[in-house]
Amino acid sequence: MSSTQSERLRELLEPLVSSQGLDLEEIAVDTVGRKRVLRVVVDSDTGADLDRIADVSRALSAKLDETDAMGDGEYTLEVGTPGAERPLTEHRHYVRATGRLVGFRLTAGDELAARILRVDDEGLDLEVPGVKGRKPTARRLAFDDIDRARVQVEFNRKDDRSAVRDATGTDDTNDTNDETEEEA
Repeated sequence: MSSTQSERLRELLEPLVSSQGLDLEEIAVDTVGRKRVLRVVVDSDTGADLDRIADVSRALSAKLDETDAMGDGEYTLEVGTPGAERPLTEHRHYVRATGRLVGFRLTAGDELAARILRVDDEGLDLEVPGVKGRKPTARRLAFDDIDRARVQVEFNRKDDRSAVRDATGTDDTNDTNDETEEEA
């Protein structure tokens, strides 16, 4: 068995979280005054709504109650999803951030803000926003060149209608109802 409490908790809880169709992203045990708080962060490719969070929270609580993983003292279990400005540390994080603006610190020391367009096993295809009226540029970034990456919050992102395509490759931004048009 693992040597730290967080590692033991991960071994205990990860299979249960996975069985709920979620990924266990983070476990932290914090002491707040005399209380202990177990924070569990979960996510999935499709996100985790409140019902899924509640289901996994009940399952984790039951599992923890039947073991001594948290010891004899009282604790509070908090289950949630990663924050808006989450760090990207795993391949799946980059995949989930496709289409999002990300701030990168590169291993060479440079910083870059770019939108992730595509992710493969070797790296990322990015769109670097244009500055002062210039057009955006494409850039390829290998995972080995990334020191840190964090999703950026965008409050006033302009909706790029040209990027919205349905499976047939046609523009899906004008929501017309074909059945209504045929009936009229």
